[in-house]
Amino acid sequence: MAFMKNYLFLILGIFLAYYFYSDNEEFRPGMLKGKKVIVTGASKGIGKEMAYHLAKMGAHVMVTARSEEALRKIVSDCLEYGAASAHYIAGTMENMTFAEQFVAKAEKIMGGIDMLILNHIISTPMQPFAGDIHFVRKSMEINYISYVVLSTAALPMLKQSNGSIVVVSSMAGKMASPLIASYSASKFALDGFFSSIRKEYLVAKVNVSITLCILGLINTDSAMKASSGVFNAEAAPKEDCALEIIKGGALRREEVYYSKLAWSSLLLRNPGRTILEYLSLRYYNKDKFINN
Repeated sequence: MAFMKNYLFLILGIFLAYYFYSDNEEFRPGMLKGKKVIVTGASKGIGKEMAYHLAKMGAHVMVTARSEEALRKIVSDCLEYGAASAHYIAGTMENMTFAEQFVAKAEKIMGGIDMLILNHIISTPMQPFAGDIHFVRKSMEINYISYVVLSTAALPMLKQSNGSIVVVSSMAGKMASPLIASYSASKFALDGFFSSIRKEYLVAKVNVSITLCILGLINTDSAMKASSGVFNAEAAPKEDCALEIIKGGALRREEVYYSKLAWSSLLLRNPGRTILEYLSLRYYNKDKFINN
């Protein structure tokens, strides 16, 4: 006990240093060449930029969003940029049946999935919460539950390919954020669900990585419109943001932080939570982590 008291901070320091700085692998665009990648919410903004980056890296790209016209243009652009193949399926993630059927159609078209990038959201105005329970429910369904539906449907293919799930989230899913309570709640839910599933995969030795991407304000048209006159932080470029998300997924990182706000990555990471999660695993019956 005396040893633990004297050396506890040293042990924790070593643990944290390993956790934050042990990833020495460098990203190479060739990592995505020939990979089969799905991008949701891909008709504009970050999703569109991710599709273009992936195309230039020689990936097979499957995109989805509501606007068929926009998706048709993006697929055409992707083929010009060098995609191994490019396809789209239009539909809304308000419909959970569509979400599930979309993955099945993508499998039939591409023959499998290596990376699933979950990026779609419902547009959220920045205003005080006024008791609109319907919008809270809709936000949770689109921003959270549809992500669970899509990842669950894709998991058998991702297990076969030792693939990756990339979840696009927000600083609003790590810290209290006024005027966007419904959006923030859905992003906190993503962290809770996918971070828990990551631990289950770790213990059960499921070789599917989960990357949670925590973004600050990005200069997409929708974000700039929603925040205009309300939130005055500097916005980060969507093109660079899209590339950082892809890099994080390819390198199988647990979390990616991207924002113009200085020190956001350092301040939002929670070493106490990380240590507690690591230590708490010893108390579980590991047999319960295996699905029968």
